[in-house]
Amino acid sequence: MIDETLRNRVMAWQQGAVALDLAFIGIHNGLFDLLAREGAFAPGPLARAAGLDEGYVRAWCEAAYAFELLEREAGAYRNSPLGEAFRSDSDDTLLPAAVGSLFAAHMAERAAGLMKSGERPGEKVLAERDTLLPWFGPMLERSFGRLFETHILPAVSEFAEVNAKGGLAVDLGCGNGWYLRILARHMPGLRGLGLDGFEENVRQAETLAAREGLADRLRFQVGDIYHFASDEPADLIAMNRALHHVWDRKDEVFRLLRDHLKPGGVAVIWEPAWPEDVEALRAPHRRPMAFQNLAEYVQGNHFLRPEEIQAAFAEAGMESSLYTFKDGAEAVVVGRRVD
Repeated sequence: MIDETLRNRVMAWQQGAVALDLAFIGIHNGLFDLLAREGAFAPGPLARAAGLDEGYVRAWCEAAYAFELLEREAGAYRNSPLGEAFRSDSDDTLLPAAVGSLFAAHMAERAAGLMKSGERPGEKVLAERDTLLPWFGPMLERSFGRLFETHILPAVSEFAEVNAKGGLAVDLGCGNGWYLRILARHMPGLRGLGLDGFEENVRQAETLAAREGLADRLRFQVGDIYHFASDEPADLIAMNRALHHVWDRKDEVFRLLRDHLKPGGVAVIWEPAWPEDVEALRAPHRRPMAFQNLAEYVQGNHFLRPEEIQAAFAEAGMESSLYTFKDGAEAVVVGRRVD
């Protein structure tokens, strides 16, 4: 017989996953944001205001009410405090939890199906679900933007150097441009170029930069790391949680980083810090990394130890410094071109 405590634990996991699934539906269709702006709606008027099918909206409202994402009064639904927490326009939104849950389910299904054959289809799996890809950039921004702005940016002195020069920062694998937008907001002397392989990410980056009044200093383009070109050498090249995607060609990548930097310029690599001992993955703040590494395996990648990145900089003839954050779970390795 299964221990009842164990059974209850698993059932709590299941209900949590379902609640996040319902939250994602509300996020993707703008329902939490609409209810926050306009107040309570019955399902019919809510569906018309959102431009959605009434039957789907009614069923979602009932399920979201059951899981306490919505409150109900006189047949009309409004956000509960829990539902308010999933608004996409909130700085401290819980949106990453809902998007991450759906992404994890997608990657788990792919891993389960591929485990027998050993196939690793690469990054194209990120674009297999039309509803997920548009939220990948916002998920990363809401997950890591505050950490970057409040801890990493003040701690890594090389950013201030680039700002003082009025220098060029290049972000390889820029997503929706969140990293460059944060840099540009804090550093008025900095100019930026972002490169990403997904057109959806570049479209979002351009839209958000224009909305924030940064389009005159930031530009974005579709392309891959192996073929990027700039009109001038960079003062800083950033790769945020992207190096492990190209680690199989690391010698080429680190030559590219060095060759595209000005003398004295820096490459700033931000990666999850894979631990030396797998026992460390049991720590609550590292557990998500373990599943993420499985998802990376589907894409043909794996997470890296900071020492591996520093060794690659040394092989490329660059000096490096290591910064760690979040109790060692996040690593920023800065390599400097010294000639």
